[in-house]
Amino acid sequence: MALKRGLPLCLWSPLPRLLLLPLLLRGCLVAAVNLKSSNQNPVVQEFQSVELSCIITDSQTNEPRIEWKKINSEETTYVFFDNKIQGDLAGRAEILSKTSLRIQNVTRKDMASYRCEVVAREDSKAIDEIVIALTVLVKPVAPACRVPQSVPVGKLAMLHCQESEGYPKPTYSWYRNNEPLPMDSKTSPKFRNSSFLLNPTTGTLVFNAVHKEDTGQYYCLASNQAGTAKCEEQEMEVYDLNIGGIIGGVFVVLAVLILISLGIGCAYRRGYFVNSKQNGESYKNPAKSDGVNYIRTDDEGDFRHKSSFVI
Repeated sequence: MALKRGLPLCLWSPLPRLLLLPLLLRGCLVAAVNLKSSNQNPVVQEFQSVELSCIITDSQTNEPRIEWKKINSEETTYVFFDNKIQGDLAGRAEILSKTSLRIQNVTRKDMASYRCEVVAREDSKAIDEIVIALTVLVKPVAPACRVPQSVPVGKLAMLHCQESEGYPKPTYSWYRNNEPLPMDSKTSPKFRNSSFLLNPTTGTLVFNAVHKEDTGQYYCLASNQAGTAKCEEQEMEVYDLNIGGIIGGVFVVLAVLILISLGIGCAYRRGYFVNSKQNGESYKNPAKSDGVNYIRTDDEGDFRHKSSFVI
């Protein structure tokens, strides 16, 4: 059987027409570039490595152009461009299997969306892209805890715990003498003598009315998917109010004030406190015993006036 030159197989094949159609679709149509990812939402712990999967499934272009971009709320920047790693990933990232991106020593700043773009000029659809959303888990640091040192029986007491570094935001739990506390003391027979509520989201532990049994060493634990961290133990002492002592102290203070008032009154009556104005006038006009009347003027001072003086 002679072949017709210049014609593709799909035009000269003697196969039946029903078998010819698949060959036409496969041999006569030009393929388009298509991408896929084995994981479009990778999750990694901070300081570990992660692969952002970008795979070419269809393309007739042998050397397509590959670009990676980092997209966050602030800006869009190049990660891989002109066949080299760009920006702050230089030295920490590399291209795998022509298109996938591997990042070493991931930090919380690397958490963003990454877009893989492929340009295959020999394909009918020459451009395709896929977006990978990277989540970086950050372990909590030691939370800041505030525990009151001493609280009287029956009074309100609030314990606070807060941590701001972990991602996602951690949840909180409280321990007393190394024993975990439930969120509500009423749900556990072991804590039936207490009256507290724990908010695992805010880290606040509230005692509506503390009891002697609430005395102990307290610490808080912050936890998320990346790990846990706790604060140092702090002691809270619950003490009884000495009502008799308080009343006695009030009477003692009143008695002292009464005695002081009586003493000041007696001192005035006996002349221990002299009028300062009278003392000043006595000093300025001393008594004179020479039998002469003295007249005081502002210009001349004192001069003697005798009865024998004649104008």
